[in-house]
Parts: sequence; structure tokens; C-alpha cells
Amino acid sequence: MQTVFIAGATGYLGQRLVAAFKQKGWRVVALTRSAESAKAVPVPPDDWVVAEATRTGALRGALSGVDVVVSALGVTRQKDRLSPWNVDYQANKILLDEAISAGVAHFAYVHVLNARAMLDVPLVAAKQAFADRLASAPIGHTVVAPSGYFSDMADFLRMAERGRVWLFGDGQNRLNPIHGDDLAEAVEIAVSQRQDHLQIGGPEALTHRQIAELAFAALGAKPRITCLPDGLRRIALSVLKLVRPKRLTGPAVFFLTAIGLDMVGQATGHRRLADFFAECQRKRPHPT
Repeated sequence: MQTVFIAGATGYLGQRLVAAFKQKGWRVVALTRSAESAKAVPVPPDDWVVAEATRTGALRGALSGVDVVVSALGVTRQKDRLSPWNVDYQANKILLDEAISAGVAHFAYVHVLNARAMLDVPLVAAKQAFADRLASAPIGHTVVAPSGYFSDMADFLRMAERGRVWLFGDGQNRLNPIHGDDLAEAVEIAVSQRQDHLQIGGPEALTHRQIAELAFAALGAKPRITCLPDGLRRIALSVLKLVRPKRLTGPAVFFLTAIGLDMVGQATGHRRLADFFAECQRKRPHPT
């Protein structure tokens, strides 16, 4: 039985990676910053390593006997004071160095689609810097670059619940977001097959307007969609890039940059966004 070490195991994707690898018969060791956060993982790994990956030396010896490392480490909506460079680059570098030192055969990293078109976004720049370092390291590697997650598309549903979805430009930019379970399964396959690089998304390429329409359909409501001039998006980006500290504006800068691009990767998986929206509605508390 092969052993996989999963970093970022308590996050949205990390939890699904644990489940996907366990289902395929791997022995799973997972990294968490605290034993408390580990309790929320629905499918627990075989073993936990409790450590702060941003601290040099914190992982020493933790990768003994590990065949593959899979890292989903990254800044999203974290409330601590860590920057993208601290996590997306430095923590992954520490993990990579430890993997090489321990003789791990393969390292997989979850990146982001179209990263080189977004290098002015600090979060993406840190990710790309690590992906470049991984590519030149003396270890087998896999880089998986997804287009976006279904969980991010919930923002469209929340706007629809408030009565109107606001889009930039003509709403015709396209993306094929992917469900976390489909992405986790694709990562496991890519690692097992030792693929070098994947640019992937879900099974449907949709315009922003179509995503908004799906959100309203899940609510059983008539679509109310307003398109704002794309110049407003660019102005907002310019202003946000001047705001300090950048760790507070990083997710917004990434979002406003990414929605200005087509984000379509290789169609993967079978889960569809309309079903995800419907599931969100079923789980939503309703007044009694």
C-alpha cells in the first residue's frame, strides 16, 4: 500500500482529497495546523500530523515512509496574518524541501488555471513561483490547475437570493468550474498516472450570464441580471491594489482579475452546477 501525505487537508479541497485517496486504497497521512480543525474532516485520514507548515523545521521527519505528497496549501479567506507568499510559496517550499530530504518520489501541487495571465495578483504570483520551483526540483511532480470551484460559484446564488446578480462587461466570459469531489478524483488519477500538468475544469463551459440564470432557476425566480461597464472592474482593481495590508484585499483582487478572463480547462468529472445550486438550496435553513 502506498502512502500519500496531504497538506491543506482541512480545507474545502483537502478534505475531499483525503476521501478520494482513501477510497482508492492509499494510506493517507494528513497535515493540520490544529487538532481541533481536524475534527471537522468527515473522512479522517489514517494518521494526522499537527504542525505549522510555514515554520522551518516543523515538518522534520514527518514525511518518513511517504511515497507521494499532495499539497492543497494556499491562502483563501484566512483570518490570520499570513500572506500568500508565507503560505502559497514559503510553506510549500518547506514541504518540498522536506519531501526531497525524505526521499519522497513524487510531489503534486494544486495550482490555478491561467496563472501566467494573472502574475500581477500577489496570490497567483506566489503560486506560480512555487510551481516554477517544483518544476525544476529533483523530484517527480504533478501540477493540477483547476479553473475554479463550485463553492466559489455560490456567490452567484447569494446575489440571486438578494434579488439581482451583478456582472461586469457583457457577461459572456466563460468558465467551467469544477466540483471539489471531481477535482479530488482527478488529482488522484493524475498522481497515480504520474502526469506532469493538467489544466482542468468541470464538464460544462458556461458564461457568467448562464451561471446567473442557473442561480435564479435554483430559486425558482425570474432572472434579474445587470451588467456593469467592465471599466468599473478595472477601476476597482486599481484601487484595491493600493490598499494595505494586501492580505485583506488579496481574494478580491484575484476574483476581479479572474472574472475578466475566460477560465476554461479540460472538461473533467460529471457533477453539474445546476445540481450544486439545487443542493445548496435544499441545505439552506427555511423559516418554519
